[in-house]
Amino acid sequence: MPETRDRCIALLKSAGCSPKVIAHCEAVCDCAMEYARKCDRADQELVMTGALLHDIGRGSTHGIDHAQKGADLLRTMGFPENVARIVECHTGAGMTADECVALRLAPRDCMPQTIEEKIVTHADNLLSGTKRVTIDESIASASHLPEEIRERMRRLSDEVEQLTK
Repeated sequence: MPETRDRCIALLKSAGCSPKVIAHCEAVCDCAMEYARKCDRADQELVMTGALLHDIGRGSTHGIDHAQKGADLLRTMGFPENVARIVECHTGAGMTADECVALRLAPRDCMPQTIEEKIVTHADNLLSGTKRVTIDESIASASHLPEEIRERMRRLSDEVEQLTK
């Protein structure tokens, strides 16, 4: 059964997400849907659900582990794996299993693979709270990250922008 926007917001609230996090999730959803509508291959319902729930893990932590915790929460709630994967892969431009281990996370491949995962990840990179930013601004604000990861953000942006032309 497809999730409605209202149901997703109710889930964010019940998971303990703050109004600020919920507003961010709604802004990411709006941005992601702009891309999904331009891409024939994208499953719009999946993009909407994944974008709205991408930060559900922030109800319990604001650490780097929020993506894996959110994905695990959705799995325990019976959500389909494709929704959990969007949540799990949305951080930055994804993380390899080795990068996860280095950050003391579960050793999972958290690299976005599907167009829906890539669209939500890119949309999240374009929002600072509820304010739309450019990919250049997003990468500049990630100056603390290794160059390799910032380059991955650029490549993901280029890919999504190309797919939605």
